[in-house]
Amino acid sequence: MSSMVNQIERYLKSLLEDSDKGVIELQRNELAGIFKCVPSQINYVLSTRFSLQQGYAVESRRGGGGYVRIVKLPLPSIEWLYNFVLENLENEVAQNVAEGLIQRLHEEGMLTSRETQLLYKMLHRDTLQLELPERDRLRARLLRAVLLEISKVDTSETRRQ
Repeated sequence: MSSMVNQIERYLKSLLEDSDKGVIELQRNELAGIFKCVPSQINYVLSTRFSLQQGYAVESRRGGGGYVRIVKLPLPSIEWLYNFVLENLENEVAQNVAEGLIQRLHEEGMLTSRETQLLYKMLHRDTLQLELPERDRLRARLLRAVLLEISKVDTSETRRQ
């Protein structure tokens, strides 16, 4: 199922990239037909790969083929990132949530591909090697430290320009 999930995710992201306004509207049943899967698999992709943390708003309506609207949300500002980190990354962060946030920052140009891969490795369960919930607590502290550093406004750079 994982490769199917990845295929559906790539397909939806390519549609979003091709759209003028970062918005797509689809019928859930039509999408399930394209990938020869059940609509619940589409729901799984939407809930795990297109969350608010990952920079997407999903509007879904059941019945009549299941209308789905996906909106790619731009990252408002560095200040927003700073506040988001302070408000949301205090206690525990699951691996999929951390990876979604890292991917979003990469897509927004705030992280290079190399930085993205380093963060994935640093925050992966195999690297942290702790039992839950300690693993998610450590991941939250590490991610918080990195993102707070990224969100700092370097005034010395601004002055030189």
